[in-house]
Amino acid sequence: MSSSQPPSFSFSSVDNSHRTLVTAKRLGLGFLVFLLVAGGWRLSINQVEANNLNKRNAASLSRSVITVHSKPGEVSRKLVLPASLKGNTETQLYSRTNGYLSAWYKTIGDQVKKGDLLAVIDVPELEQELAQAHAALAQVKVRLELGRSTLKRWTHLKETDSVIQQEFDEKRSAVLQAEADFAAAEVNVKRIEKIESYRRIVAPFSGVITRRSVDVGSLINVGTQELFALTQTDPLRLTVWVPQVYADDVKVGQEVAVRQQLEAGGKVSVAHIEHVAGALDPINRSRQVDITLPNSDGKILPGSYVEISINVLSSKASPLVVPVNVLVIDQAGTHVVTVDNDKRIAFRPVKLGRDFGREVEIVEGIDLNHILVASPSDLLVEGETVKIVETPSKPDNKPKDKPVNKS
Repeated sequence: MSSSQPPSFSFSSVDNSHRTLVTAKRLGLGFLVFLLVAGGWRLSINQVEANNLNKRNAASLSRSVITVHSKPGEVSRKLVLPASLKGNTETQLYSRTNGYLSAWYKTIGDQVKKGDLLAVIDVPELEQELAQAHAALAQVKVRLELGRSTLKRWTHLKETDSVIQQEFDEKRSAVLQAEADFAAAEVNVKRIEKIESYRRIVAPFSGVITRRSVDVGSLINVGTQELFALTQTDPLRLTVWVPQVYADDVKVGQEVAVRQQLEAGGKVSVAHIEHVAGALDPINRSRQVDITLPNSDGKILPGSYVEISINVLSSKASPLVVPVNVLVIDQAGTHVVTVDNDKRIAFRPVKLGRDFGREVEIVEGIDLNHILVASPSDLLVEGETVKIVETPSKPDNKPKDKPVNKS
């Protein structure tokens, strides 16, 4: 019988397999480490590129603004306001009675004195009514005299107890009634005489006739038709409205210059402030000022357009003058945009003064140290950081204005 033998193992093949497995593990671990290193390196590169991109975006999104500076204004200011000259007293004359104009004695341009007769109105019905009132007064007077004489006789009879008391009382009451009727008739006559005096149109004050609106034969109705316009030309008066920012700087008695138009040679006259309103008008936020201008020679005509110059010496701080393009006007009011030391945007409300066209006064809200943004964009927001581009200052080489002579 043949006997079977156990298989023989080769140790050399086992060693080779073990070494192959170890090598594979090392290669896999090395590859994994490589992948991790490569991923971390790529991630860091992406982070750096993202940061650089954000910086470039932020730099590109940062707005640039053009800035300007304010300059001090004048402490003494000349306030120029338009006005129209008026007579010191002006009135229109109307009729107090109906009728027809029978005659007029004064017309436009005539100088009249107080009480001068200007016109006469013919009222035939009123004359007849006055005659009737006089006749009624005469009748009551006769009745009163008869009643008094009768009462006198009855008084003597009563002393002798020759009359009844009731009859005596009736005679006395008749006299009292006649006296009352006489007083009423007398008042009626005076009333009609007063109305009759309204036929005469007289001047209520001294002045010049500026309008005559009726002629002989014109039908006159009570209080509905102007007959004459009368104006007192010496002195003249005018009313101006001073803006609120200067309202406290005008005083009673202050001198003002009244400049007429070129048609009158541009003559400048001196006037004085006579009255100053004690409150501001709530609609236009200004203060009414009445000015009196002497006109003894009568050469200045009422109704003329003039310009009033008031030298205002303010007790407040000197205002600042800025270009008009720094102003922002919206529903919140008037304000300017400023840039602080950290280049951040800020909005500041301001109060305006005079308007010079390209420049405007600011009386409150900023000072000389503030940096102002010219033509601010609507996209600017409070606290935003911006880049500053300052406008170079230009020397003022403009020649001074000279008067222009117009032929």
